[in-house]
Amino acid sequence: MISLKFESKLKATPEQVWQSITSIEGLTFEMLPFMRLTVPKGYKTLADIYPRKPDANFRSWVLLFGILPIDHTDLQLKSLTPLKGFVEESNMASMKYWRHERKIVPVSEGETSVIDELTFEPLRLKSLSALVIRKFFEHRHKKLKQKFSFN
Repeated sequence: MISLKFESKLKATPEQVWQSITSIEGLTFEMLPFMRLTVPKGYKTLADIYPRKPDANFRSWVLLFGILPIDHTDLQLKSLTPLKGFVEESNMASMKYWRHERKIVPVSEGETSVIDELTFEPLRLKSLSALVIRKFFEHRHKKLKQKFSFN
């Protein structure tokens, strides 16, 4: 198993961060231009997914550069706690195991941290997979910092 952790302090309230990290638009903003996940038409936030079907919500295609299918995941949210975070444990074609926990933690007035904790086991190319996922989440946190800048 591989474990990675990412943390960023943002100039935003927990409510602002929650709205961004649970909206499909906000999640897509974080991932582009490198990847995009497909979602069923009409889904706007993670609340549209959970708790409607907690076991195997839907199949989402992972699109490289937003167009080329490179993987798929049967998205499963295990928990979604408003203003606190979520846990996703999804079956992915490229992984034996995938768990993503995202937390938001108030730091001070107008400052909030986002913490991503990942635990995963790739089916193959473990070192390369770990590098790609590390770079991808570094990119996501860079985009969050751009959106909620201290400048």
